[in-house]
Amino acid sequence: MLFDLDDTLLDRDKAVDNMFFIIFEKCYEDVKHTTKKEMLQRFKDYDKRSYGNSNKTKVLEGLFNEFPPKYRLPSQDLQDFWNNHFPQCFSVNQSTINILNSIKEQVKVAIITNGSTQRQKAKIINTNLNSYFDTIIISEEVGLSKPDKRIFELALNRLNVRPKSALFVGDNLELDIGGSQNANIKGIWFNPHSIKNDTEITPFAEINSFEKLLSYLP
Repeated sequence: MLFDLDDTLLDRDKAVDNMFFIIFEKCYEDVKHTTKKEMLQRFKDYDKRSYGNSNKTKVLEGLFNEFPPKYRLPSQDLQDFWNNHFPQCFSVNQSTINILNSIKEQVKVAIITNGSTQRQKAKIINTNLNSYFDTIIISEEVGLSKPDKRIFELALNRLNVRPKSALFVGDNLELDIGGSQNANIKGIWFNPHSIKNDTEITPFAEINSFEKLLSYLP
């Protein structure tokens, strides 16, 4: 069983909130509660625009330009600040760990994630996810990224598993489900927020909680 990382195994939305609070505590003082809520929403908007882009400087610059801080981080330090702090903002739900343990007892497991090697490795190590998986593939590290079918095939080769015997679990219809289907792997769409499928991609299955993965084990 193959897994996506962000917004599948890890709650990236919650991590973005945590990242904002770190920045807020470091750079701002005497901000009204209503303004703080507006700042958080705008920060999340900037983050969403830059999703998939390794350079996060524009996220912080956008926030600082719209809401001038008391202490502004130097422009040359913004990327390092993000790289050093954002991986610390993630945590793993204990129920996810319990389910992973159950799955790992029966089948081989892997992570396939797009993103920078430094940040994705830090997230995985800080949450101890590295101890649960047989192989972990990061796009920048291997020079391939989802939805390219070759990154899925690389995982299968490392696990010595045939496509028809594998399942891929991810939240992104195009990158995760479409990509895995390109490699003849059945894709399970993790959709906890019940987002409407407006694409032409038809997942093998759709789940809103990790518990339901257990029913797809052999």
